[in-house]
Amino acid sequence: MTACELCERDVINVITGERLGKVDDISFDENTACITGVILYGRLRLFGLLGREEDLVIPWSRIEKIGADVLLVHAEENTKRIKQKKRFCLDELRKGGLF
Repeated sequence: MTACELCERDVINVITGERLGKVDDISFDENTACITGVILYGRLRLFGLLGREEDLVIPWSRIEKIGADVLLVHAEENTKRIKQKKRFCLDELRKGGLF
């Protein structure tokens, strides 16, 4: 299975039966190059004009089953939602003299 194939699957919470979304990104351990979890980006607010909700991070240990169409995860109500670091920061470009 490739990362692209994994990102096409819906994520379903086995506790509540709720569809959480699709896998948008994968997190890796920098030292071992092992997958540590999957990330589901937060939903857009007002077509993206008001930003996004917080991202949902599901640890790899919480994935129960990877099927042909879905990922079944064991996610409690208080599953960690985090603000991801911005991948592009104007301040960093300014510091580097590029802007």
